[in-house]
Amino acid sequence: MKILIVDDNYSLAHLIQLILEDEGYEVKSAGDGQEGYFSYLHFRPDVVITDLNMPEKNGLELMESIRRHDPKVKTIYMSGDPWMFWPRLEEEKTGYAASILEKPFSKGELMRVLAEPGC
Repeated sequence: MKILIVDDNYSLAHLIQLILEDEGYEVKSAGDGQEGYFSYLHFRPDVVITDLNMPEKNGLELMESIRRHDPKVKTIYMSGDPWMFWPRLEEEKTGYAASILEKPFSKGELMRVLAEPGC
């Protein structure tokens, strides 16, 4: 399975990438929503793990662009403060294969969300 991680916190993105590669996933990362969009077009992942609050494009804007190409791509949103995006996240959960991880999260939580239907 191919996974794209998009987060402007490079240390966190790198740590998640190492964890997932150790579990056997093929992983790429990008530093913001705009870079994430271009990485998606080149890499075509099965899952996008994206931060919500980022420069250029936030996670919701990123996924809006990606879904023009693949409306069924599995999405995991992560944020230290998801409540400011909550109405849109509820729409994402019901309308798409989307999950939410509140930062900080454990490896176990990440793996549980990846194992949910759609992944």
